[in-house]
Amino acid sequence: METIKIGIIGHGFMGHEHETMLTQMEGYRVVGISDIDPKQLEDVKEGIKRYASNEELFEDPEVQVVLIAANNNQHHKLVLQAARAGKDIICEKPVAMNVQELDDMVRVVEECGVNFTVHHQRRFDPDFRTMKDVYDSGTLGKVYSVKSALYGFNGNMHDWHVYLAEGGGMLFDWGVHLLDQLLYMMPGAKLLSVYADVRNVINFEVDDYFKILMRFDNDVTAEVELGTYFLSDKMHDKWFERHWIMGGDKGTAYADGFDPEGKIVRTTRLLTNVGGQRTMTAAGPTRSFGPPSEGTLVTEPLTKAGTCHEDYFRNYREAYDGQTDFLVKISETRRVLALMEAVRKSAETKESVRFEWE
Repeated sequence: METIKIGIIGHGFMGHEHETMLTQMEGYRVVGISDIDPKQLEDVKEGIKRYASNEELFEDPEVQVVLIAANNNQHHKLVLQAARAGKDIICEKPVAMNVQELDDMVRVVEECGVNFTVHHQRRFDPDFRTMKDVYDSGTLGKVYSVKSALYGFNGNMHDWHVYLAEGGGMLFDWGVHLLDQLLYMMPGAKLLSVYADVRNVINFEVDDYFKILMRFDNDVTAEVELGTYFLSDKMHDKWFERHWIMGGDKGTAYADGFDPEGKIVRTTRLLTNVGGQRTMTAAGPTRSFGPPSEGTLVTEPLTKAGTCHEDYFRNYREAYDGQTDFLVKISETRRVLALMEAVRKSAETKESVRFEWE
């Protein structure tokens, strides 16, 4: 197996993450790293080149694959440069600032005949894969609702993420992952409509809260909510992490945390309809919202998925060798970008946006 020789552009948080992961994985070698800020290169591991410029990286014949981990607003230019240098490309998400930029990238990549994919490693998050396994298994019967939520601590963002012009904000940062996960969970479903609320709660330029409602043609309504300023003292409930709830006509599944804890919940008997008959309980006549009688609800454990982010690069290694397809297809990332544009349009107009009716 030939070692894939990687050059990394950008040595911020994700650049460091890539350097650490790839230097520990079989079948990869990090040849060198570039960054427009020389200080960011001071802690590059021994044996890895430190390029004085991106152009120096592109000109290095030893580099086979360029991994772009620069600011979002730089992706378009860097993808074009890498393609024209004859390098295969892995680009951090979001791959582009909009669909038009991505279409331009695809045109040049195809002209140059290089491989091009996007680092959507959160398709391998254990919490997401656990819930996708539940969905795929059909154990909940006909699923009608999926909610994905992420709550952060005290509204803080950092560095270039606080600037709109550089592609900052939570929709570009986390929203692209959360939306990609839902579309990947239901790949055959057509998305019919989108309604969104996107806000700057405590940040000046960029969004730090969004709620997105999506209706699919398989009768699933999906909700994605993210807030960086939902303060809570429920730390033992993994409040400042991930939350999932999935409802079907045969039960409900929930999972909390990136290392998910949750259950499948079912009922042993449905409450009977009693039309025309007055029924009182300790909770009053609205029995559905009162405490259930003993034995009514039963639970089953969730089988936690054993996936991890290294699986992304294991897939890339196999796809690079022609053994399988690249997991993340550019057509899928284009759909996510189009959805994000619909989200922003809905938030601006305060109206639902039709999406894939044709």
